[in-house]
Amino acid sequence: MAKLVLSMDGLVLKEIMLSKERTSIGRKPHNDIQIDNLAISGEHAVIVCILNDAFLEDLNSTNGTYVNSQPVKKHVLKDGDVVELGKYRLKFIKDTPEFAAGSTFEKAFVPAPEAAKLTNTPRGHTDTMVGFGVETSVSDASSTGGWSGPAGEQNRPRGDEAMGMVQILSGRNAGRELELSKSLTTLGKPGTQVAVITRRPHGYFITHVEGDSFPIVNGRQLDAQAHLLADQDVIEIAGVKMGFYLRPQG
Repeated sequence: MAKLVLSMDGLVLKEIMLSKERTSIGRKPHNDIQIDNLAISGEHAVIVCILNDAFLEDLNSTNGTYVNSQPVKKHVLKDGDVVELGKYRLKFIKDTPEFAAGSTFEKAFVPAPEAAKLTNTPRGHTDTMVGFGVETSVSDASSTGGWSGPAGEQNRPRGDEAMGMVQILSGRNAGRELELSKSLTTLGKPGTQVAVITRRPHGYFITHVEGDSFPIVNGRQLDAQAHLLADQDVIEIAGVKMGFYLRPQG
């Protein structure tokens, strides 16, 4: 399990284990990490942990959030990164074999220019695979849920024998499919809106990672919590509609 080491002026104040999927940081008492200092906003930043990755996001704080002395809005934390909030420091440590084993990211939807750029560079922390690009313009695909899926099939079986699939329903790439075989797959447009779908023993979950607005499932905007996807759900991310379905195995 990863942890944060909180310090000020070189004095270690405490260690915080990142045991939750979402850890909030701020001055108000309801935050998971409360720093009672006027330089810290009431709700200053948040860290989202999904499988082997941790994402830091500044929540439009007054004085900003810095990582290794550089201002950030969103940042994928790496072992040894130092998050700076006013005079306080939070050192991020990946201190267990599970967390240090490496990323399981798969970049599923990347704009075409970005996909070409990533393909020609060494694979980094989150660049294990580049999928197909999507454009942000959409068609009149339904967002009310209950889409029929490929070949009009409905009510596919659930359980370990079914593989999660995503099919694009709108835009230039409508009809293209992605198999959710990785533990974690990113969806969306970096810098605009990004979500992740995690494959767990009891189903597929979608979680918001980046962007001011949250993903929409069946016409309803999600909140910060992980949401269990159901067969035939319609997802909208970064203006692109896509259908989630379960494909029987064997």
